[in-house]
Amino acid sequence: MFKINRKLEYALISLRHMSAKAPGQLTSAKEICDIYHAPFDPTSRVLQVMAAHEVVRAEQGAHGGYQILKDLNRFTLYDLTQMIEGPIQIVNCFHGNYSHCDITSSCNVISPMLNLNERLAELFKTIYVGELIQSRNQGERQIRKKPFMTDASK
Repeated sequence: MFKINRKLEYALISLRHMSAKAPGQLTSAKEICDIYHAPFDPTSRVLQVMAAHEVVRAEQGAHGGYQILKDLNRFTLYDLTQMIEGPIQIVNCFHGNYSHCDITSSCNVISPMLNLNERLAELFKTIYVGELIQSRNQGERQIRKKPFMTDASK
């Protein structure tokens, strides 16, 4: 199953939270973690990565925090993914032009997987973070109504 990495989720949670604040208002990692029950260390790390890439501005000190710098309507999901996770890779066996898989010499899906990876990257380039974090979906209401299920309780 294809899934977005948790670090990317924490980045999106943080950006969505900050985008709802008044311009110039700072947001701390602790505030984000307290409100959304996100773990502090990975959330703080993605905020630091985004600050290093000038997506957000970090202000140190007791009253410090983060503030969005980039126009999120010109910043793609591809850009954010590359920044937080590195290159998009649909399968674990490819690393650039190299494969560490034991069956590479006989694999019959190398080209299809490379093509899928390229198409996924192209799709991510068409999705703007600003549009994504402001989007709504009717399924949200349904998901919030259902109780949390673990794999063991399914």
